[in-house]
Amino acid sequence: MRFTILLCTLALIVPAYAQRASYPDRPIRLIVPFPPGGGNDILARAVGQRLAQPLGQQVVVDNRGGAGGMLGGQIAATSDPDGYTLLLGSMGSLAHNPALRTNNPYDPPRDFAAVSMLATSAFLLAVHPGVPARSVQELLALARAKPGALNYASAGAGSSLHMTGELFKHAAGVNIVHIAYKGTGPALVDLLAGQVQMIFSTMPPVLPHLKTGKLRALGVTTAARAKAAQEVPTIAESGVPGFEVQNWQGIVVPKKTPGVIVDRLNGEILKVLAAPSMIEVLGAQGLDAAGGTPAQFDKLIREEIVKWRKLVQAAKIKAD
Repeated sequence: MRFTILLCTLALIVPAYAQRASYPDRPIRLIVPFPPGGGNDILARAVGQRLAQPLGQQVVVDNRGGAGGMLGGQIAATSDPDGYTLLLGSMGSLAHNPALRTNNPYDPPRDFAAVSMLATSAFLLAVHPGVPARSVQELLALARAKPGALNYASAGAGSSLHMTGELFKHAAGVNIVHIAYKGTGPALVDLLAGQVQMIFSTMPPVLPHLKTGKLRALGVTTAARAKAAQEVPTIAESGVPGFEVQNWQGIVVPKKTPGVIVDRLNGEILKVLAAPSMIEVLGAQGLDAAGGTPAQFDKLIREEIVKWRKLVQAAKIKAD
């Protein structure tokens, strides 16, 4: 009887170790559910390039933009759970889409296994210099004096910039009109021209315009001030207590990917994130290295879906 139990135990253990030893034996695909050139793409290429050496295989970035990240997410979710397809997931694709869209083709907790967070960052609230507000308090006073007179630009309906703007409106109790664009680039063009008045944006696109005075920063969305803009107060300390939005990206794989592979990927990613060259790349993009365990990342994804779903229902937000 004991010999039979021993054989059964070995039958489970030996394949796991063999899988760990042989993985990977061919190139790995890293799906980015957005077009080339954006922040997510830059992050994916930086991570993929540095993962290739310890894994001994090329990590090929596969841009599958479309439908607000749903297309790339669906491709990843339905791929073989063998460790050869990774997805660069973000707050938008892993939390906002499931919370907002009834037609979202994947459910992150059901269809993905979390591997590791990669980075976190703040959104920055910036206004055109023509807006007579030099603080969040003054902006809120304007919005309350003339409901619906102010507007804010976003990268599109359902985007992280849109959802952050709606959370700001809901938390502060103000009526500010949303103007959706097809990407951050077009939104910034109109903001700089004074066609729209404000935006919640990632750091890199707006920082150069702050330095030249073409835009004015009023606040950052994180609980603590951002390293890239220490002089800019948080929105929470500027009149909207408790307000916090932290943008994040991480790596997930199809559900049922073997645990030994998830652990191997997690370990190598943590080493990549700790490298000084990677920290420098992240800093240039206004990002902070995150890392952590698969369980911690899974917990974050689940909590974020709940958080944003509550906002969608309370504020009656529509993706169209």
